[in-house]
Amino acid sequence: MNSYDFKDRVVVVTGGAGGFGKAIAARLLESGAQVELWDINAEALEAANQELAGGARVGVCAIDLTDNGAVHAAVKEVMTRRGRIDGLVHSAGITGPTMPLADYPVADWERVIQTNLVSTFHVNQAVVKVMIAAGYGRIVNVASIAAKEGNPNASAYGAAKAGVLALTKSLGKETATLDIAVNAITPAAARTKLFDQMPQSQIDYMLAKIPRGRFVEVDEVVSMTCWLLSQENSCATGAVFDLSAGRATY
Repeated sequence: MNSYDFKDRVVVVTGGAGGFGKAIAARLLESGAQVELWDINAEALEAANQELAGGARVGVCAIDLTDNGAVHAAVKEVMTRRGRIDGLVHSAGITGPTMPLADYPVADWERVIQTNLVSTFHVNQAVVKVMIAAGYGRIVNVASIAAKEGNPNASAYGAAKAGVLALTKSLGKETATLDIAVNAITPAAARTKLFDQMPQSQIDYMLAKIPRGRFVEVDEVVSMTCWLLSQENSCATGAVFDLSAGRATY
């Protein structure tokens, strides 16, 4: 298990109530960080807080990340309490319905784009302002292998995550002359609660596409993310790091 020194670092983790977000938060706490967990599900957020048992080193915020004003207010609140934000892991997201684009409901399309892509803009914008003022920061946006390849019957999810990659590359170039690293990861599917939103046929399709013949492990995603968040990552920015077990061709 890789370990980095995050003592006195403050990291915001969206989607922190479960999945990759909660696992990343746990590793950060083990490494000395102060962690701010953001999630729309207040009940799950409180349960995660209790499970992590981080005490004063954990803050929680039940927030709709598609609300720009709410996101900026949350950043201001963290700055008031902590005085700094050194890292951001934007992990919040939904898969949406599994169906052909020809039949995809407009309301669901808009919900998936808002939750996965527009929220990335809101959160990155609010946090990077703080980082620019401080002259330091690390951002990791969690995308998906679907952003590179596209999965049939998941057009909204793939389109949203592809947008996350483009946003990451743009922001990484904008802050390249500062000690701010902005990167994305593209994991293959992992056995998290997102699987509960998918039919078995979609899960079987994804597994059949992976050369290693297995899904990515949550700990593997955590390790990659923590390196990208660390001060040790002083070069890579505007990049996409693959965790697709051989599926990606670029």
